[in-house]
Amino acid sequence: MVFSSLEFIFIFLPAFMAVYALTPSRYKNAILFLGSIIFYSMGVLNNPIYIMLFLLTILFNFIIGEFIYYKRRSAKAWLTLGIIFNFWWLVFFKYSGFFLTNANALLRTHMTVKDIILPIGISFYTFQNVSYIIDVYRRKTRSEQSLVNYGAYISMFPQLIAGPIVTYGTVAEQLKKRQHTPRKIENGLKTFTIGLGYKVLIANQLGGLWRDVANIGYESISSKLAWMGIIAYSFQLYFDFMGYSYMAMGLGQMMAFDIPKNFDYPYLSVTMTEFWRRWHITLGSWFRENIYIPLGGNRKGTQKTVRNFLIVWLFTGLWHGASWNFVLWGLVLFGLIMLERFVIGDFLNKYRIVGHLYMFLVIPLTWLLFAITDFHELGIYFRRLLPFLPQKTYAVMADDYVKYWGIYRKFFIAGIVFSTRIPEMIYKKIKGSPFCAILLLAVFWGCVYCMYKGMNDPFLYFRF
Repeated sequence: MVFSSLEFIFIFLPAFMAVYALTPSRYKNAILFLGSIIFYSMGVLNNPIYIMLFLLTILFNFIIGEFIYYKRRSAKAWLTLGIIFNFWWLVFFKYSGFFLTNANALLRTHMTVKDIILPIGISFYTFQNVSYIIDVYRRKTRSEQSLVNYGAYISMFPQLIAGPIVTYGTVAEQLKKRQHTPRKIENGLKTFTIGLGYKVLIANQLGGLWRDVANIGYESISSKLAWMGIIAYSFQLYFDFMGYSYMAMGLGQMMAFDIPKNFDYPYLSVTMTEFWRRWHITLGSWFRENIYIPLGGNRKGTQKTVRNFLIVWLFTGLWHGASWNFVLWGLVLFGLIMLERFVIGDFLNKYRIVGHLYMFLVIPLTWLLFAITDFHELGIYFRRLLPFLPQKTYAVMADDYVKYWGIYRKFFIAGIVFSTRIPEMIYKKIKGSPFCAILLLAVFWGCVYCMYKGMNDPFLYFRF
């Protein structure tokens, strides 16, 4: 069950909010915990063992947090045990097939590689559990005394499946005491509707062009259509994930939680370094706080700084997927960020128009590595983007882009406009007006119509 589904909007959410609203404040976390487990269970009905695994990780990390906080002499050992426990499950489910496949290729063996279904949200809830026990170890927060509160924190359904990655310290006080008001519910509904619009009315529609390009075959598209396709994918990925994050923030507001912002208009960046400070902010913060800084950050000289960046970007690539294209993607981003840090960054920041042109080319090319996992297909598409490279002979309709531009141009325009701050500035001015309410109602029912007609897709980040 996803947020952009009729089942969630018209069945689960109203039922949950009705029970939540009628429950006394001291029991609201218990209802949130129970409701979130029901929400998660509906996504893993075919693999009920994953529900037990999820509950086990909650219980284990709650206990480990207590040992770390109260057993100071052995705190490091308990922290190590907790980290191994959490990452063992992530490595097993997400990377065992990848490791065995590559071991077979390297050693020329035939070890069995079973298709292991990745538990929904495991990358996100693993990082939250680990951040909690690390923060307790560092004395940035005390351990949570209530298993119900901790369970509500980890399982909170607005951010359970695809983030944002919420640190315990961000919501610790809100778990114990938060103020529920009609204004927060109203603002939450508005934020949720905006996110739903990003997902259903922009991301899903532009995703149609990316599917059309794949159905045609990368070898049979023109260079112009290839660029249209990868730009469409770039917009789809952005509005898909940002839309989810907005919906998570809106749902959090409805329950009086402040879920952190995950995007800050990354497509306005002039460098890749700036882009990754604005994109998936909570993931970047997790890697910075738990890998980059503990390795020494930039405090131990240039060589170790470069090494630390390399480690972070290798982990970032692998976190997104157990495939070599994600490793390559992480390495390319590392290379670009080092190039900017030591050579061209100051120039791009000074001459921002040049920076925007640079990013207009770089963003789609890096997302291409992200989008296509097969290296042969990746090579075909890359040559299509750069027609001056050697090409094999394929039947290509020279004006194919004309047809698809006619179909998708309004969604491209929407993608460009909503990648800027202009809509946000307008929204802030009209937020309290009847016109804004009418506009958001139109967006909501437009989304409902699209979902009813089957014009909907799962969130792209669910696979990570």
